Amino acid sequence: MTLDEIRELTPTELASRKKELRQEIFHLRLQQQAGQLEKPHLLTKMRREIARLETVLTEKTEATKAL
Repeated sequence: MTLDEIRELTPTELASRKKELRQEIFHLRLQQQAGQLEKPHLLTKMRREIARLETVLTEKTEATKAL
């Protein structure tokens, strides 16, 4: 997802997407421990997307507090 797409999501959608990505990372880590992970770059990619989601979520919550 691009940053513009992430910014269009509501806070509940952001939280659910973050939860999905964390589950995917968990499964990738299990594959990595078993030696079956074919694309290790996906872990980094997903961690960065989670960071983007958390940043936008924080921006939105602080914007609502400021009002």
